[in-house]
Amino acid sequence: MRQSSKNLIEGVLTFAAGLALRLFTDGVETPVVTLTKVGLVLMYVGGALVALGLFQAFRASSTAERD
Repeated sequence: MRQSSKNLIEGVLTFAAGLALRLFTDGVETPVVTLTKVGLVLMYVGGALVALGLFQAFRASSTAERD
């Protein structure tokens, strides 16, 4: 499996976990941070991983076309 595929899968799963936390833990209180904020951070990280995976896939396909 290529690194770009791994990043895409990881990003989608991380984004989905963050979205679930953001949507379903609104009333849950924890001592240090709220789970909705953790969900938002996970969504940002997942989005960044998806963008990185797309960039790597595009770069790999463009270099393969040049050869």
